[in-house]
Amino acid sequence: MVLSRIWSAFIIIAIAIASIKYVSSGNYKTIFNDMVVGKGGDTVKIASQPLSSLSPIVRDSLMKKNDFADNRIHYKTDSLKQNVNVYRVQEADGVIGTSETAVKICLGLIGIMTLFMGFMSIAEKAGGINLLSRLIQPFFSKLFPEIPKNHPAFGHMLMNFSANLLGLDNAATPFGLKAMESLQTLNPNKDTASNSQIMFLCLHAGGMTLIPVSIIAIRASMGSKTPTDIFLPCMIATFAATLAAMIIVSLYQKINLLRPVVIAYVGGISAIIALLVVYLVQLSKDELDDFSKVLSNGLILFIFLAIVLGAVYKKINVFDAFIEGAKEGFTTCVKIIPYLVGMLIAISLLRTSGVFDVIIDGMKWVANVANMDPRFVDGLPTALIKPLSGSGARGMMVDTMATFGADSFQGKLAAVLQGSSDTTFYVIAVYFGAVAVKNTRYTVIAMLLADLVGVITAIALAYLFFA
Repeated sequence: MVLSRIWSAFIIIAIAIASIKYVSSGNYKTIFNDMVVGKGGDTVKIASQPLSSLSPIVRDSLMKKNDFADNRIHYKTDSLKQNVNVYRVQEADGVIGTSETAVKICLGLIGIMTLFMGFMSIAEKAGGINLLSRLIQPFFSKLFPEIPKNHPAFGHMLMNFSANLLGLDNAATPFGLKAMESLQTLNPNKDTASNSQIMFLCLHAGGMTLIPVSIIAIRASMGSKTPTDIFLPCMIATFAATLAAMIIVSLYQKINLLRPVVIAYVGGISAIIALLVVYLVQLSKDELDDFSKVLSNGLILFIFLAIVLGAVYKKINVFDAFIEGAKEGFTTCVKIIPYLVGMLIAISLLRTSGVFDVIIDGMKWVANVANMDPRFVDGLPTALIKPLSGSGARGMMVDTMATFGADSFQGKLAAVLQGSSDTTFYVIAVYFGAVAVKNTRYTVIAMLLADLVGVITAIALAYLFFA
């Protein structure tokens, strides 16, 4: 019900803001067309007028250079400085293009899903998942008290968390969907999220990551002199978000975290991460890149090898087991299409209507009135869009770096924010959609609170490390 209300509110607010813009400004007379059939990156022509008819600020700016942007409206003069084209650039696809994109995302998942679900099937038949379940059970049984002893869901969740930790998004999704399906077999109310499913999804959304490889690569490509200096703040922020998710859901579910086993596991993980940080901070950029590639990709190959060797030892028909799991991966991708289309079109309407622009402008006004350092506001578009769209947030991060510089405070903050939270609504749509859960209970609230902790931590760390 909560997700339904949020989804409805997204659509209502987006159309209301677009209507206000259409009535109040001549710059948005095509906004309804943009929201339905527009394409991201399109140049929307507003007018062509003489330079002399523009405001003094715009005229003076255009006399110095041919391009000028004011409040997301762009002005470009001709070589003679007489006529000016007024236009704006559409930030995202309209709902038609977004619907097509959602289907393409699901189709793109098919190959990855069939690969990992196939190997997961082999691991289950060979007993590998049960082995992982027994190893992690002392800790997970305290967080997931409703799951029976030695249930394979423990192993599936561990695989998902491990893939997230290494930044292997392609592997994390198949493992996570398999974990949701395992948890659904224990769910007495099939259309309502169980406590275990909520705890798992919130921990997953915390997104604990060791090395944000993709963010480091983007910073390097944009000319950063120290592209790896954001990995430690990213790691701390995601750790804080994950712990916040654990605490928030535990409060909802009345789980006591102050138990020796929980403290020992969390403390042990923290110690391992601390030792790894001590080692990683001594590496150069190239050494860090090599280490991350060997650790992540080498571990995937090791897992494949261990699964196959275990299956051969147990005399499992390896290829038939792979095909059986691969078929399941294909079916899962098809099932999530309606849920993903529904969520992404609401997000598209928010972006194309300019709702985020209103929020950012409001935050800048508040920061100025309160005499706060307003630089953090320039990095916030990444944080605001991240719960809705990973690619959209990545685009905002790149735009922030292009505007202020990859090594600027704003650019580094945007990078840390990109790595400090997950795509909450995308995750909810995909994971709950895969098991046809309609009532998500308090999942959205818990995940957004954890995201907020991650964002606040990221901002604090950015000022601590980079201000």
